[in-house]
Amino acid sequence: MKATASILLTVLGLVLFGQTPNTLNRPATFAIALEQEPEIDGEVLNDPLWQELVPVTEMIQMRPDQGLAASENTEIRIAYTADVFYLSVVCYDQQPDKLVVADARRDASLDDTDSFLFILDTYNDGQNGFLFGTNSLGVEYDGQVDNEGQGNFNNNRQQGGTIGGFNINWDASWTVKAKVGDYGWSAEFAIPLSTLRFNSGDNQTWGINFQRNIRKNNEIAFWAPLPLTFDIKRLSLAGKLNGLNLRSPGNLKIIPYILGEASKDFELEDPETNYRADAGLDVKYSITPSLTLDLTYNTDFAQVEVDNEQVNLDRFNLFFPEKRPFFLENAGQFSIGSPGEVDLFFSRRIGISDSGSVVPIIGGARLSGKIKDTYVGFLSMFTEELITDQENIETTNYSMVRVNHQFAQRSAVGAAFMSRQSLGGLNEELLPTNPNEYNRTFALDGRWGLGKKAQLSGYYAQTKTPRVNENQYSYNFRANYNWNGWLINAAYTEVAENFNPEMGFLLRESFRKPEFLVFKTIRAKEGNKMKFLENRPHVSYQGYWNFDDFLVSSRLHIDNHWVWRSGFEIHTGINLTTEGVVADFEIFEDVIVPADTYNHAEAQLVFSTNQSKNVYISTRHILGGSFGGTRYINSGTFGLRIGDRFNSEYSLQLNNFDLPGGKFNATVFGTRLSYSFTPRIFTQGLIQFNSVSDIWSANIRFGWLQQANTGLFVVFNQVNGDGTTNNRSFTVKYSRMFDILK
Repeated sequence: MKATASILLTVLGLVLFGQTPNTLNRPATFAIALEQEPEIDGEVLNDPLWQELVPVTEMIQMRPDQGLAASENTEIRIAYTADVFYLSVVCYDQQPDKLVVADARRDASLDDTDSFLFILDTYNDGQNGFLFGTNSLGVEYDGQVDNEGQGNFNNNRQQGGTIGGFNINWDASWTVKAKVGDYGWSAEFAIPLSTLRFNSGDNQTWGINFQRNIRKNNEIAFWAPLPLTFDIKRLSLAGKLNGLNLRSPGNLKIIPYILGEASKDFELEDPETNYRADAGLDVKYSITPSLTLDLTYNTDFAQVEVDNEQVNLDRFNLFFPEKRPFFLENAGQFSIGSPGEVDLFFSRRIGISDSGSVVPIIGGARLSGKIKDTYVGFLSMFTEELITDQENIETTNYSMVRVNHQFAQRSAVGAAFMSRQSLGGLNEELLPTNPNEYNRTFALDGRWGLGKKAQLSGYYAQTKTPRVNENQYSYNFRANYNWNGWLINAAYTEVAENFNPEMGFLLRESFRKPEFLVFKTIRAKEGNKMKFLENRPHVSYQGYWNFDDFLVSSRLHIDNHWVWRSGFEIHTGINLTTEGVVADFEIFEDVIVPADTYNHAEAQLVFSTNQSKNVYISTRHILGGSFGGTRYINSGTFGLRIGDRFNSEYSLQLNNFDLPGGKFNATVFGTRLSYSFTPRIFTQGLIQFNSVSDIWSANIRFGWLQQANTGLFVVFNQVNGDGTTNNRSFTVKYSRMFDILK
């Protein structure tokens, strides 16, 4: 009887949390040491050096026909020298004239194009890695993966751009070339080992996986097969790369910049053109192959794209994602909390004021990397004082320390300390100098992997603010199950009344929040007449209570995604909402929402065509009740591509409210235009309109990239309001990377 019970428990454990037969045997391959370097020109088939190596050829479909061999052949070869990691790929295609290239820009999404990607788990920890990819034009695509790319499952629509566990803005120094022929297309990658982080030694093993996208079939294939709902970032299911004998190549890079700018503020009584010249410096030094020190002086982000326009039609904070390269590099190592809702460290607090003004950054340092099985991070930045009509800000130091120790089976335990310290410096007539003003945050977090399928995680944090003595805590506990098309999450978050992470971001202040998600992907049988791919029924719930046990808001979302093999999708859902308004608030000019509890239902419809086509459309519609009245939200995006160089997207969001306190409309319009002369030379434009603030804005950028996102940038910005020009600026910036130890 005991033996039977033991067997049943073992089987149950394997089904729920353990390894199944198709995950026990991960594929493996070898990297070959070279005595001479290959010529990086995209030519693989006629290169004798590559042809001497035995290729990896087996690729298994995940989509559309999971488990079948890929419809086209692929050959992958891997080699290295003392300084460079090399990979070549031949993507055979029976119809090379139908290759799809959706975008030629660096880091443009490769989802909707014929492409090849690979991921390197250089520490072989099954959690973190580097992702590289390209298409038939030789586009450079790279990113950092942390915690297998897992972010938050919060459904808040404001969170677009939240880092989660994948950082696309990591830009490394490497080279790729591609070539198209009657066989299909091929590519060669050359990645300096100084770009990567790894442990030195003989017979090293890395995690690795390959992905090929074949767009004429909307096909996705992997070398190490993955269950439904996973992608290449699932490093615990990657294959293995053996045969690496590695030594530290040394890494010291100096990146200076010079800048010239002309700007004019037309809102001043006597506007004049202001001219500014500036210079600064970044230094990157690898203390060990896995630990890097970054120094920055007079940090500037003039080349960064402006924020997307948003309108706030609720009582809570808007989330604007970080876009500045310095803070995005290794950002996953510093992340702690619940991304987009309770971010205990939010780098936009550094150098950007609460009103959105740019606060000059004097400089700072960042140390990040790995010591044995422990990831470490240290950041310290200094900002100058800022005096404007809206705010007076003192010279301030922002510092963070982060450690995160990795265990087997996707488990870890970590701690963090954040400090904002005023250093004084303002004239006392403007603001009394008080160098004792400070804010501190202390946090512990961890995760416990239950086999390959489930994970428990959470954090506890405490803040310390002058003259506040109690209720300064926050914590979260989360359970996750993800396997074979099932995604099940449950979580509880609590943020106390006086919790105040001034180096972080709170979507809402002071709440208790239970939530859950049940999501199932059901793949259709092959050969169905409607060419239907899958449907994804799901239900989720979020509820926010205050500490008086009053329900401030809740949302029960019931939905189904209907997906065809062609890439066409329809999402049909309903939302049951509750909004508990504690105090009257102004939702729009002269429109007041009285304190009360409002229960409503709304219908939701999403419509999307295949985004790999030259013309595509995506729309989202919500119809239902809001604050005792009705609201209609209609948003849509129209995409147009001409050839493989010109891309454009036109988006429109219409918000129509009819409330007891009044009617109003809020409109946001945006146009993105880009033309790529080469993968490294481009022009981009972002034109936006916000009807609430009655502002038109234009951000036009020209870039001539060199290595690691350095090069020449020319940026024009203009903001118009009330029919007149508010301000205008023209900036030219040039940066260059000098590899001292190359």
